Amino acid sequence: MVGRHAARSRRAALTALGALVLTAFPSAASAAPPPVPGPRPAVARTPDAAAAPARMLSAMERDLGLAPGQAAARLVNEAEAGTRAGMLRNTLGDRFAGAWVSGATSADLTVATTDAADTAAIEAQGAKAAVVERNLAELRAVKEKLDTAAVRTRTRQTPVWYVDVRTNRVTVQATSESAANTFLAAAGVAGRDVGVRVSPDQPRVLEDLVGGDAFYINDQARCSIGFSVTKDDQQGFATAGHCGDPGATTTGFNEAPQGTFQASTFPGKDMAWVGVNSDWTATPDVKGQDGEKIQIAGSVEALVGASVCRSGSTTGWHCGTVQQHDTSVTYPEGTVDGLTETTVCAEPGDSGGPFVSGTQAQGTTSGGSGDCTNGGTTFYQPINPLLSDFGLTLKTTSATSQTPAPQDNAAADAWTAGRVYEVGTTVSFDGVRYRCLQSHQAQGAGSPADAPALWQRV
Repeated sequence: MVGRHAARSRRAALTALGALVLTAFPSAASAAPPPVPGPRPAVARTPDAAAAPARMLSAMERDLGLAPGQAAARLVNEAEAGTRAGMLRNTLGDRFAGAWVSGATSADLTVATTDAADTAAIEAQGAKAAVVERNLAELRAVKEKLDTAAVRTRTRQTPVWYVDVRTNRVTVQATSESAANTFLAAAGVAGRDVGVRVSPDQPRVLEDLVGGDAFYINDQARCSIGFSVTKDDQQGFATAGHCGDPGATTTGFNEAPQGTFQASTFPGKDMAWVGVNSDWTATPDVKGQDGEKIQIAGSVEALVGASVCRSGSTTGWHCGTVQQHDTSVTYPEGTVDGLTETTVCAEPGDSGGPFVSGTQAQGTTSGGSGDCTNGGTTFYQPINPLLSDFGLTLKTTSATSQTPAPQDNAAADAWTAGRVYEVGTTVSFDGVRYRCLQSHQAQGAGSPADAPALWQRV
């Protein structure tokens, strides 16, 4: 939390900065890899899915143990798998029990269903079928019981719980079996519905903040920029909620006046955004490995098992995979719901920085355990809920206007640029009905008619 940051000289702090921020750098061109051949049917690919810079691909190869060329192939496969998974989720309805990718290049997509009769339809989309007992809604209902119990129960010894679609169970991470049993009893959850993973890890927010182009809060604490955003004519950036409270003032990496925290939520969620003054310009850029610029094209949510990379002010670029979404984590300050758990390492000083999958924004670093010497676990706050909660528009290569994201119920049926859409949502556009295939914020240049990877005509 901000109150726990030690005050120190800003100039001395600048000397110690590493490499993380969202700011402008010269363009770095990279060729998109060719589609990966396979026995699956052709589907539309998420826009700019393979437009990843060379250094990002290199980091993926290093951290995921990939051979040359496999990182680019992996991103292409993951983008196509997201579309297939969305189509099957809409087809299966309440029988859908989750989807995930696997293999060195994520060439294998598995879709879980509660009905064996769906196997043929799943295989027709080039995916493997997993027939399971519980659908996704049932798994989420079990997790919601744990979420409710966490409000009235201490959960520091059971700091993490989540829906694990690969095992078709809800999993509780606890420091001991007895701690897990106490939590399950308080939630009224049967043991058959929940698996327990005993681990000494107790996540903490990464609050010893250091940055490359950092920003300072009230001239004392430091955090790192995540992604540029806009709201009406106000420019700004998203970051971690534990970095500052509403009204806190910020200065930039150059010690110049920068902006003010417009909104912040922590605990419960770990999200915030800062509105900046006219001296600062929002860009779609994220500082990648060795200062290379990565331009954000959208916010399409990555599947479980997909690769993801993080920019860290202390540790630079590191990559790993998505373990699960909708994870609840108890920090010393309280419980945060809706985080995504990853195998990416992080250390104090990496908080607030961006997680990306290819050129798609995923979220901002929240906290974790372990380090980048021995490996660890890091959680991020997904970007789409942040955009939706605060009514923000993500700055991307295709977003040419600063239209605020309309999140109320007005004209909810009509496709609207800037609105965050979840899988299964139906909209109308030019008199035609479409159903959402992958969760994302709609970009001004990507209408349903032009984005078959994100929208299915119905």
